[in-house]
Amino acid sequence: MQLNPYGEYAVLLAASLANDWPASRDEIVERTYAFGMTAVYAPAERNDHAATRAAIDDWLAVVDAGEPAERAALLNLQMARATAYPRLTDHDGAWHLHYRDSDQRLPQVLRAVIAVGTALHVTTRGMDRLRRCAAGEVPGDGCRSVVVDVTRNGRQRYCSVRCANRDGVRRHRARAAGRRPAL
Repeated sequence: MQLNPYGEYAVLLAASLANDWPASRDEIVERTYAFGMTAVYAPAERNDHAATRAAIDDWLAVVDAGEPAERAALLNLQMARATAYPRLTDHDGAWHLHYRDSDQRLPQVLRAVIAVGTALHVTTRGMDRLRRCAAGEVPGDGCRSVVVDVTRNGRQRYCSVRCANRDGVRRHRARAAGRRPAL
């Protein structure tokens, strides 16, 4: 199976922004570069930070969708809202696709890239490969981090080793006390 890295880095970027929201537009831009984007964004506007947050919140609705059909419908809405068209570019010396117009601001660029990247991720890896951390399913734990499953076997349930270990200890203690752990 051919996996598109455009999908992987875009959805990992979205999860990073959702799990650890940057304090400023500049920090958002830094994060995009850290995740492999090479875009030069249009000059900043006053509401870029808030508009980018709105795009991430819309993406979180996709993460939290209960059924594949609902996830697909929400992703289709996200891609329609991006109102960009794919185009070939060689601005960095190598031909590749951009899923955005060349003069769009940061929020629109991220909405387009994240929506298309998420669509590529769930269609190539599986609709169930995007979720909240399983540790959040435990009453009182509260971990709401996004998990982007890029594992080969498709069984990643936790956002971190810390959450997986904490849940394992909880289950062990529940077994030792003679009761079934909550899942």
